[in-house]
Amino acid sequence: MLEFIIAGIITGFFSGFFGIGGGTILVPILLYLGLDIKTAIGVSVTQMMLSSIFGSFLNYKKGLLKLNDGIFIGIGGAIGASFSGLLVSNLSPKILGFLFLSILLFAITKFFYAPYETDKEEINNKFLFLLIGFVVGILAISVGVGGAVMITPILVGILHYNLKKAVSLSLFFVVFSATSGFLSLSYHNLVDYKLGFGIAIFSIIGTFIGIKTYHTINTKHHKKQLLWWYILIFILTTIKIL
Repeated sequence: MLEFIIAGIITGFFSGFFGIGGGTILVPILLYLGLDIKTAIGVSVTQMMLSSIFGSFLNYKKGLLKLNDGIFIGIGGAIGASFSGLLVSNLSPKILGFLFLSILLFAITKFFYAPYETDKEEINNKFLFLLIGFVVGILAISVGVGGAVMITPILVGILHYNLKKAVSLSLFFVVFSATSGFLSLSYHNLVDYKLGFGIAIFSIIGTFIGIKTYHTINTKHHKKQLLWWYILIFILTTIKIL
């Protein structure tokens, strides 16, 4: 049980620090601890739901989260994530694994070329936000990640958002996608509640530390660390699946 407690704290820290749901961290950890990918996805989504709510609350208090910017992309994510239980029930573990890797590869590519600061005007289109949220929600939750791993590169690389604002919005997006995904996966009996909520409680401790650390670091260094983290998770997950 100790390893799951440590996994929760570590996942929470990186969730808060990088503005991600935590699935890109927790799913590979749970696979290495011996869980099958479908169980790992259910546990991961439970953890993401709690840590993203807590982390978004901290970002809002700090003034980095603008609710009007995130509400439409969040609604789209919730609608898309509601189909995740159907996908997980009908796709093989190997397909889910490669889908997970595809999402990570997309994030790494887009994020590598995106500037950490931009003077271009932000693109604010409510219909576009809904569409992006829907697509990311259905893909990301189906492989146990909250979607921030895709949302941040899209906001920074395509919609010209400042990195720190994009990170806060991405974590807020996870509130919607993870909650909807949790309900969908629960309906299909794909959630281990005891393990999921146990890890989630300890992840909140890590989230608090991660958010506080993230607020003190400059944007350039933050981008480099986030990029290297994506690459590390991609390599480890590829090794595990193969």
